[in-house]
Amino acid sequence: MLEGGNMEQEVTPEPILQLGTAFWASKTLLSAVEVGLFTHLANGPRDANSVAMGLELHPKSVRDFLDALVSLGMLERSGDEYRNSATTDLFLDRNKPSYVGGMLEMANARLYPFWGSLTEALRTGHPQNEAKVGENFFTALYQDPDGLEGFLHAMTGISMGDAHAIAEKFPWDRHQTVIDIGAAEGCVPAQVALRHPHLSGGGFDLPAVAPIFEKHVASFGLADRLRFYPGDFIADPLPTADVLIMGHILHDWSLDEKLMLLRKAYEALPAGGALIVYESIIDDDRRANTFGLLMSLNMLIETQDGFDYTGADCLSWMADVGFRDTYVEPLAGPDSMVVGIKST
Repeated sequence: MLEGGNMEQEVTPEPILQLGTAFWASKTLLSAVEVGLFTHLANGPRDANSVAMGLELHPKSVRDFLDALVSLGMLERSGDEYRNSATTDLFLDRNKPSYVGGMLEMANARLYPFWGSLTEALRTGHPQNEAKVGENFFTALYQDPDGLEGFLHAMTGISMGDAHAIAEKFPWDRHQTVIDIGAAEGCVPAQVALRHPHLSGGGFDLPAVAPIFEKHVASFGLADRLRFYPGDFIADPLPTADVLIMGHILHDWSLDEKLMLLRKAYEALPAGGALIVYESIIDDDRRANTFGLLMSLNMLIETQDGFDYTGADCLSWMADVGFRDTYVEPLAGPDSMVVGIKST
């Protein structure tokens, strides 16, 4: 008994076992995306035999596979027939523009096996991706137009929720131009421009990204307001606009490189201009944003010196390079934006 008559809470190993085997559930979802299950079921409910035949799955365990996804909330079942949940139908059907499975496809193909070497990364401090065999994922990617488009589309899936939140929460009425640094397909400037017709600008990225950016922007009828700026944000000066955006960029780099990028942004902005940095900003107490903390471990897997950071960290770095009126604001899910205003 505890003081006050309260019964002592029972301690069980259940949370440990659930967390330790959480990869079972994760891989079940990733395999469902890989075989196109949710796209298949978007055409209508199917029984287990129809799913097995349609997706060329062995019938032995298909019911366990589908029922596990029901238990996980990814599918629904009526009688013997399975259908997508409202969420998976919207976000995991490859034929819908709201598809976010590109990120999961990348997680399945690349990150899942690399994370098997997390212990080695913790012991050595070295990346556990293609660099272990002397390859550079991004060098190869930018030489493969189809692979690059798929990767950039995955980045759109990651950023879409943030794009809508940034379009809504930032005071865009005070500014006329915006350029996204490392823009990928141009998801964020496109969504901001759609919401605020007075804005123009574009996206800055490596030259190989240009046709993919232009295709995405044109699909929203924004080609007359948003254009592509080719360049390398490490090697080249940044383009000038009233607002610059860096999304899921800073965490790839060392502290010195982070500060260098923030200085470049400060130099490119006009007086009164703003920088928006957004990604899975870790809470200052480093207890609550589990995704942000795990993302920092992912940077250990993927980069030599990259790491994620708290809002207080970023505010301090911004102040060091000259920004004023800095603040942190939550966006979508685990992500937040850090905003800094250049002194007038």
